[in-house]
Amino acid sequence: MNSVSTYLKSILIPILVGGIVGIITSNFMDYNLLQQPFLSPPGIVFPIVWTILYALLGISYGILKNNKLTYDKINFIYYLQLSVNALWSIFFFVLKWRLFSFFWIILLAVLVIIMIISFYKKNKLAGLLQIPYLLWILFAAYLNLSIYFLN
Repeated sequence: MNSVSTYLKSILIPILVGGIVGIITSNFMDYNLLQQPFLSPPGIVFPIVWTILYALLGISYGILKNNKLTYDKINFIYYLQLSVNALWSIFFFVLKWRLFSFFWIILLAVLVIIMIISFYKKNKLAGLLQIPYLLWILFAAYLNLSIYFLN
């Protein structure tokens, strides 16, 4: 596989996962109907930020894949955190499990930290590109817990 197709595939997978989850949850979105905590962004911000973060996720993985730096542990943690990420939206929006979703997003944050460390050990840039993802997840955890308490 050449570099371009490696990066395209690596970027498209998380964006497609996010898009599929967006389609699944679209009829259940109640974010704008909920009492919002301090610092809550408007709902339109979320798909924009997530698209950027998914692209960065794919670029990081593409860097590793393109340089033949992936191995079983990296593949496992990468796809595990992507799956945990996808399930959070279903738990939060579809099932309305707000408190469970908070603990789930904490699990996601831990997995992302492990992923960042694993990526960083193989390629510094691949690891550093995931810092915005971790920060956004921590912000989302704050929103999640605040929404639980306010609603």
